[in-house]
Amino acid sequence: MVTIRDRTALADTPARDTALACLEAGVEAAQPRRVVPETVAVDGETLRVQDATHDLAACDAVVVLGGGNAAAQVARALHDVLGDRLDGGVVVTDDPVDVPGVDVLASDHPVPSERGVAATERLLAAARDCGPETLALAVLTGGGSAVLPAPAGDLDLADLRATTDALLDSGAPIHDVNAVRKHCSAVKGGRLARALAPATVVTLAFSDVVGDDLDVVASGPTVPDPSTYGDALAVLDEHDVDVPSRVREHLQAGAAGDRPETPKPGDELFEETTAHVLANGRTALDAARETARERGYEPLVLSAEIEGEAREVGGVHAAIAREVRATGDPVEPPAVVLSGGELTVTVAGDGDGGPNQECALAAAASGVPEGAAFACVDTDGIDGASENAGAVVDRESVEDPAAARAALDDNDAGGFLADRNALLRTGPTGTNVNDLRVLVVESV
Repeated sequence: MVTIRDRTALADTPARDTALACLEAGVEAAQPRRVVPETVAVDGETLRVQDATHDLAACDAVVVLGGGNAAAQVARALHDVLGDRLDGGVVVTDDPVDVPGVDVLASDHPVPSERGVAATERLLAAARDCGPETLALAVLTGGGSAVLPAPAGDLDLADLRATTDALLDSGAPIHDVNAVRKHCSAVKGGRLARALAPATVVTLAFSDVVGDDLDVVASGPTVPDPSTYGDALAVLDEHDVDVPSRVREHLQAGAAGDRPETPKPGDELFEETTAHVLANGRTALDAARETARERGYEPLVLSAEIEGEAREVGGVHAAIAREVRATGDPVEPPAVVLSGGELTVTVAGDGDGGPNQECALAAAASGVPEGAAFACVDTDGIDGASENAGAVVDRESVEDPAAARAALDDNDAGGFLADRNALLRTGPTGTNVNDLRVLVVESV
């Protein structure tokens, strides 16, 4: 089970205890060791992935390649299913675990690192070694965009780091962020598929992206890329992102046709590729909903696709809690209201925190009613660039709303909540299916 540190102290009311139980159930349901055996199986000479089948007898090798927060966990689960039918591979992750016969290479998240570049180069070399009779299981999970850095053209790691920092601070949605990343990379935006050709490629994704757009999960290394260099430049302009001059020049050269585009939909490169989403935010929400029901609460799922500024979403959840308590709409208490998606923060201050901590503090500052609790986490255990997974708050978390709002203005939700029995720490969870939010409202 995923462990929340100091859980007993954090769960000091029935509402907080239920909120944490729902979070734990959601993260646990998205664990590769649970998901992979439910979606991947070997039957004689047939490999089944969801409803698709692949003839193992026609392959001279089966390898696993890929990257992301949960990549090693997925690879280990695949090894458990395939056994000696798995012939090796390379995965890159910030959460390494041993996988027999597979090279698990360490990288970093959320900002690219030198060891990440070296690991990604080894992944690309392994991909190029695959032949036409190779079946490549491409494991891609949330966090892959950061842990798979491969500077394109004349760009270097410093360019990628500065660009990543600026994009993450801009408040741009992940689809926009990854449009830029794809066009600064030698592995993203379908370029890993190009390195793998002519092998047969089966992408196995754990999606941390609203809508499960596979070109955005890990920036889509093995699928067609509908975005362009021009789109990437438009993102920089729209969100006023200050990037190194060499990055802008690189994108401008691509837009002018002086650099090859990422592979597009319809490219024959993808004729021997298929893709599957094995788990996503809905996986976590469904499990959290069942836990709420088992505990005697009426569950309501708002949406698995909520995006926007974290503080605004936090205020909306607080308003829902007050409405539930006052009118019984949209659900009668005792109730658990659930939501998922991916929140952003436009960074203007220099405090500590992340989107989920900011969302929680904004809710508490707005006014969570008595007998309610609101908890939110990033399911990978890393909220933004902090050591916290998220936070749990209630009416007692904020005595001075003005001070809380000042902390929000300084993007210091983590600092404000640090001494208020609110911060959630799990360490790496072994999965990543986006954010999970749990609002518990007890009966009066």
